[in-house]
Amino acid sequence: MLAALPADPEGGSPVTTPRIPATLISGDGIGPEIMEATLAALDALGSPFEWDPQIAGLGGVRTSGDPLPEATLESIRRTRLALKGPLETPSGGGYRSSNVRLREAFQLFANVRPARTIIPGGRFDNIDLLVVRENLEGLYIGHEHYIRIEDDPHAVAMATGINTRQGCKHILRYAFDAAVAQGRKKVTVVHKANIMKALTGIFLETAEQLYAAEYQGKFQFETMIVDACAMKLVLNPWQFDMIVTTNLFGDILSDLVAGLVGGLGMAPGANIGADAAIFEAVHGSAPDIAGKGIANPIALMLAAAQMLDHVKRVDLADRLRTAIDQTLNVDNVRTGDLGGGANTIAFTKALVARIKGGA
Repeated sequence: MLAALPADPEGGSPVTTPRIPATLISGDGIGPEIMEATLAALDALGSPFEWDPQIAGLGGVRTSGDPLPEATLESIRRTRLALKGPLETPSGGGYRSSNVRLREAFQLFANVRPARTIIPGGRFDNIDLLVVRENLEGLYIGHEHYIRIEDDPHAVAMATGINTRQGCKHILRYAFDAAVAQGRKKVTVVHKANIMKALTGIFLETAEQLYAAEYQGKFQFETMIVDACAMKLVLNPWQFDMIVTTNLFGDILSDLVAGLVGGLGMAPGANIGADAAIFEAVHGSAPDIAGKGIANPIALMLAAAQMLDHVKRVDLADRLRTAIDQTLNVDNVRTGDLGGGANTIAFTKALVARIKGGA
């Protein structure tokens, strides 16, 4: 299908461009509500995407007995691009995290979590940080087991973490290239090589070697132990620009950084691989408020902006981010979690009006 663009300035017919195939997963809990809001914003922009709606999470269990049905996986294999709401992994039944399975299935080695102050005046202001997290290795490979001792089947719990030289190079090169492309002035490599000398030592060693060989002088390079990094983020987050780290540390620090800008409701995420990318709201499905119409859709909207950046529609991405800023700070329309009185529909209507008014 072709998408219509504005008529050319000489008065000719509207220009058309092929739509971009993309998989759409609304998700569980508040997922359908925030996805509907996000699609309304994208439609107002003139969305370039041709959506293929699919089911995952609890919906997948209900329809096919699997949180990641084969039809959903096949759709992403075809489109290589997806926008995803929050998924709930059923407790019990031996189900693995759907998010982890998606990362493994499509080798999405980079988890990219920007954090930017949108509403000024909070405890931390003027925050603009990027956390780049390795997404496939470390302790998240899930190699765990118990050892029985006498009558206790869970007497000993064991987990194996694995980091590879190649995996470290993939994420570090991605982060370093992103730092250069975005004009980031400093990259902080976070590790725990003082204790986990092999598991995170290989990450630190690879970072130092890669920087010295290929990126020397392109940005300031520093290394930091993860516990010191957590403390410094709370004391003085402005000393950081980009953080790149291993899987577990990245999971923890990216949520900490989200807290600096208002919480997970303001935190988008991208999962990037060599030939596929999935964009998501990183917060949970919030079943306690599902169906009440009060969910904050900003995280998913910002993830959609990342998706637009990814497909080289930075013009649309910037318009979306600008409209979100103006809706919150000029129109003062905010959902309850941000101290306002708007519900999801009211916020979305105000945002759409901003998008159309700024077109």
